[in-house]
Amino acid sequence: MNSGSSFFFLLVIGLFLLLSCNLQAADDEFIFELDEIEKKPLEWGGYAELKFEHLDINQGAALTRLNFTGEPPTTIDRFSPSLQIGGSYVTGITSFNWLLKAAGQQDNFGWIDFADIYEAYGRVKPTDQATIDLGKQAYKWGKGYAWNPVGFINRPKDPNDPQEALEGYITGELDLIKSFANLGSLHNIALTTVLLPVYDGINDDFGAEDNINLATKLYLLYLDTDIDFIFYTGNSRSSRFGADFSRNITTNFEIHGEAAYLSSEKKLTLLQDGETRLEGDEVFRTLLGLRYLTDNDLTAIIEYYYNGNGYSEDERARFYRRVADGAIQLDNLGNDSLLHQARELSLRGYGKPFVGRNYLYARFTLKEPFNILYFTPGLTAIVNLDDQSASFTPELAYTGFTNWEMRLRFSLLTGGSFTEYGEKQTSNKVELRLRWFF
Repeated sequence: MNSGSSFFFLLVIGLFLLLSCNLQAADDEFIFELDEIEKKPLEWGGYAELKFEHLDINQGAALTRLNFTGEPPTTIDRFSPSLQIGGSYVTGITSFNWLLKAAGQQDNFGWIDFADIYEAYGRVKPTDQATIDLGKQAYKWGKGYAWNPVGFINRPKDPNDPQEALEGYITGELDLIKSFANLGSLHNIALTTVLLPVYDGINDDFGAEDNINLATKLYLLYLDTDIDFIFYTGNSRSSRFGADFSRNITTNFEIHGEAAYLSSEKKLTLLQDGETRLEGDEVFRTLLGLRYLTDNDLTAIIEYYYNGNGYSEDERARFYRRVADGAIQLDNLGNDSLLHQARELSLRGYGKPFVGRNYLYARFTLKEPFNILYFTPGLTAIVNLDDQSASFTPELAYTGFTNWEMRLRFSLLTGGSFTEYGEKQTSNKVELRLRWFF
């Protein structure tokens, strides 16, 4: 770490400790007021966040060569404030719900910021069995924790922070629910129907424009197992079908899974002769996982994910070699034609997250070890099972101050040459996040 980076992190840790010393723990006295549990028409809340990151750049890696036209920096220091506010207003059978987010980022290359409406939709509930939604809404279909193969209208999650809010799509939704008190094995059934339009300026990042798409989800609570059957059709994307399930084997042991079939999914592939081929084919994606809580409050989440449209180990290695050849061509001849082609391939597939075929996800968290109140250490690992490259992220979280959360993380990426994580832009990252909830 250079001297500038060292000073930066000393400053960050100093501010962190100073803030910690000045915060006061909440009063232990408990007062119960009836009006505090009564639902109010207007409810809102959110958080303000400060995040500090220090990234070590993986010199010579494929994505480093593609993302920096000149000499890449050895490190990047990044400061990111953000604000998220959500709420709802209920009157009679109608309600309005919203989620707003604004964030900025200051790093070696300057300042950028954005403000966006993640969700803003109206809801009408004419009966206990029917609900109508209209507006911008985020969907999290599927039972997987890190990935959702059946999330046909979901935004993709970040497996390192899968519970973070995601931006929604503008949709119209009808939800019908029916409960059965004396029907044996079948207890509940629900049908969700979603219309998702795609036009210029309306969901135009979802797929092909000038189309109205249909997605449906049939939910069953059968034999104490949550089951979903999901169908999507429309001209913005290919038709696809899927199913998922979740079942508690015991009170502290749950298993879940997903399976999806896509009738056609395009894939751009770099061939051995240097040419490229764009083709579409049917695709299968599956996920199988478990969640287990031990007697000493250790929570383990483990998932296997198969991406049928992913690149094989040889296909990805061929792309990384093309980047290396392009760098040699540029240095020796001043010609960047190979790097230009590699950048196009990266944007159209090879550079996206989780482009391989077989992945293992594991997350372990231990609540209050050694009786240290409000303290939760954890470890997240994501492994590409084809090339054995991986990301390991240990973390420490503390919530001992009322409405505050502090989290310290270190992410280490490991892998050899021409492997997914070995060719990432970042070799490791330190992150300190401070959130105040209101």
